Amino acid sequence: MQISGSSVLLTGATGGLGQAIARTLAGKGAKLTLTGRRTDVLEPLAAELSGARTIAVDLADPREVDRLLAEAGEVDILIANAALPGSGLLESFSVEQIDKALDVNLRAPIVMAHAMAPRMAARKHGHLLFMSSLSGKAATAGSSIYNATKFGMRGFAGALRAELRPHGVGVSTVFPGFIREAGMFAESGAKLPPGVGTRSPQDVADAVLSAIERNRGEVDVAPLTLRLGSTFSGVAPEIAATFTRKMGGEKITASLAAGQQEKR
Repeated sequence: MQISGSSVLLTGATGGLGQAIARTLAGKGAKLTLTGRRTDVLEPLAAELSGARTIAVDLADPREVDRLLAEAGEVDILIANAALPGSGLLESFSVEQIDKALDVNLRAPIVMAHAMAPRMAARKHGHLLFMSSLSGKAATAGSSIYNATKFGMRGFAGALRAELRPHGVGVSTVFPGFIREAGMFAESGAKLPPGVGTRSPQDVADAVLSAIERNRGEVDVAPLTLRLGSTFSGVAPEIAATFTRKMGGEKITASLAAGQQEKR
C-alpha cells in the first residue's frame, strides 16, 4: 500500500504513540484525518502537520463512532490506535468501566472496519491496521479486561485479513510491548525489573509504516526476550504464567493499574 497521497484516518491521535504515528505518516505524504477527545492536543498537532484535518470524538459513545464514520468520508487507510487502559483486578472495575473499555478498545475498531471494508473491497484498494499489544498474545494476572480487548483485536484482525485477502485489501495488527517516553506504560509511572527492555514511540510508528507498506499481518514492537516470551505463552500458557509470576509480572500489572486507574 502506498501511503503518499492516501487518505488516512488515525484514531487516538492525541496520545504519545498517536502523535508519533501521525508525524511519521505525514512525512510520507499521507492525507491525515486525526481523531481524539482532547482538542487542546488535536488542533496544534493538525496545525503542525500541514493539511491534516481533525474530528473530535469520544469512541466510548456509539453515536460518536457513527458521526466519525459519516464525517471521515472515503478512507484508504484506517489506523485504529485509540485505546483505554484496562489493567487491574476484575473486581476493581465497575460494569460501566468494563463497557467503556470494550467499546473503545474493541467495538469501535470493529464497527469502523465493518463500515470501511466493503468499500475498500469494492475498490480493491485499502488497508486496515489495528493496534493491539503483547497483552493480546500473553495473559497476565491483573489485566483480564485489557487482555480480553487485545486478544479480541488479534483474533478479529487475523480472520478479517483472510477474508479480505482475495479483494486486495490489507489487514495488519501491531503489538507493542513496554513503550518508553509516551503511551499507557510510560504515563503510568510503573517501573520494570532490571533487564526488561523497552521500545520508543518512533519504533511503534515505524512498525505501523512497515505493516502498511509491506502488508504484514502481525508486527511485534518489543525486545527479543519479550517477543519470545509472548510466543511461548501461546504454546504453553500455564508454564509461561508460572514463570511470569516468579519474575514479578503481577507487581508490574499492579503498578500499571495504580497509575492508570483515573483513565479508565
